[in-house]
Amino acid sequence: MEKSFGDMLALLKQLISTPSVTRSEQEASAILKADMVRHGYTPKEIGLNLLLYGHSYNPAKPTLLLNSHIDTVKPVAGWTKDPFTPVEEDGKLYGLGSNDDGAGLVSLLYAFYQLDSKEQPYNPLFLATVEEEVNGIGGMKLAVKELPHIDVALIGEPTGMQPAIAEKGLMVLDFTVHGKSGHAARNEGINALYRATELIEKLRGFRFDKVSELLGPVKFTITMINAGTQHNVIPDVCTFTADVRTNELYSNREVFDMICAVLPEWCEVKARSFNLNSSRIDVNHTIICKAVSMGLVPYGSPTLSDQAVLDCPSFKMGPGESSRSHTADEFIYISELELAVPEYLKLLDGLYVGE
Repeated sequence: MEKSFGDMLALLKQLISTPSVTRSEQEASAILKADMVRHGYTPKEIGLNLLLYGHSYNPAKPTLLLNSHIDTVKPVAGWTKDPFTPVEEDGKLYGLGSNDDGAGLVSLLYAFYQLDSKEQPYNPLFLATVEEEVNGIGGMKLAVKELPHIDVALIGEPTGMQPAIAEKGLMVLDFTVHGKSGHAARNEGINALYRATELIEKLRGFRFDKVSELLGPVKFTITMINAGTQHNVIPDVCTFTADVRTNELYSNREVFDMICAVLPEWCEVKARSFNLNSSRIDVNHTIICKAVSMGLVPYGSPTLSDQAVLDCPSFKMGPGESSRSHTADEFIYISELELAVPEYLKLLDGLYVGE
């Protein structure tokens, strides 16, 4: 293996060994910064986010943003290994964040180092973000305020190194159903819980007409419900929460208005945010055409990433598989990591990324 791969693998192991659960990324960010400094760069620190400009940055050129995130989710129950101890076994590297998003983070960073080692027809920028797993205000939402104009962005998420050219948006809805309290032993009151369950069945059957070729239909899922204060009191309030994954054919606001239109007067709904809309890049964009010429297969992703915050054409592509993310005994194949940088370079080296 080349020394650069050995360095990259060592960096990934160091990051796995350093807990970086969302909003606890200080030490991991410092480790990443030290690697950047060792390679001759002085990152711009935007909170705990780290931004690297290429040595020959020229504002007259188009700009390509390479982005991955530092943070991880909390380790789930079921780990049979220590999630913070990197273990190589049967060609796999185990550890929390190995797949999501450590492999994408280090491979995209090392691709940036190599891309910036010679003149490119674009400005390469690298951005490592925090708080991605919770879409926090200290992550991409903060960093984007300091970015120059971006022509196109590549997000290093686990996609099997295939280009995910669209991703579903996210909207979280909180419903409040009202009834009337009464004694459970008597035929009194209006049971808000019963009202809620009937409404949930109605919403389960609701269909959004526009179905995306890439992302399929809008997905509406009830994930939480709460009602009642004690066993002998008819509940007068029931709340439930829905996770809504929108396709690129609807804005989050449009979906919200459609749902509001079918609600009875005894139910209220509030959206936590309308900001995380579906995002995509045109299949005919230069960078996607190059990917297709390499034999890569564009597809639509059901999961959200930091690209939802960006206002430019963007796509996801990185080593690993989304199905391993947020799971016990998370891992990345060493071979996936080893092949990632050469594949990024094959796609990006010398490519004009402007429209």
